[in-house]
Amino acid sequence: MTNPGDIMQAIVSATHVSTVHSFSKDSVAEIELVAGIGVRGDAHQGALVQHRSRVKANPAQPNLRQVHLIHEELFGYMADQGFSVGPGDLGENITTRDIDLLGLPIGAVLRIGHDALLVATGLRNPCLQIDDFQAGLLKTVLYRNDEGSLVKLAGIMTVVVMGGIVRPGDEIRVSMPPAPLRPLQGV
Repeated sequence: MTNPGDIMQAIVSATHVSTVHSFSKDSVAEIELVAGIGVRGDAHQGALVQHRSRVKANPAQPNLRQVHLIHEELFGYMADQGFSVGPGDLGENITTRDIDLLGLPIGAVLRIGHDALLVATGLRNPCLQIDDFQAGLLKTVLYRNDEGSLVKLAGIMTVVVMGGIVRPGDEIRVSMPPAPLRPLQGV
C-alpha cells in the first residue's frame, strides 16, 4: 500500500455503461458521473443499493458500489490463465491503466478528468455469474493465497462525491486518506 500523502497517476483506458442488469457493459465514448448516484443511465446508479443480491438482502442500505473500476492489467493475467476477457466484459464502468487499484485503502480519493471525484469503498465481491461468462473464471479472480487469505482481483467499488464527464485518456490522480490506512475489503 502507498504511504499517506503520496499521489499516484494513471489514466482511464475505457468507459462502460449498461441500462440493464447484465453482466457485461457496453463501451462508450464517455460516461457522466453524478454525485451520490453513480453513472448516469447505468442500471447500478442510485443512492441506495442497486445490485440485485444486495437489494434482496436489504433494499434500504446505501449504495457503496456506484462505480466499478478494473485495472486493464488484469486482462493480461487472465489471458495467461487461458481466458479471453476485455474492457467492459466483467461489468466495470471504468477500465484503468497504470494504477494499483487493489492496493488502495478505504477512503482513497480518485480525481478523474477535470471534475469527477470518486472515493474507494471496497473490493468487488466476485460471484458465480463470472463462471456463467466463462467457465472457471471465478477461481482466477477469487482464490486463497498460500497464507490462506482470500484474494479478490475483480476490481474496486467507489462512490461519486463530485460528478463530471469521464473519457478514455483522462488522467486519474489518487490522494490517500489520513493514516491509519485501512485495506479495502469486499463490499
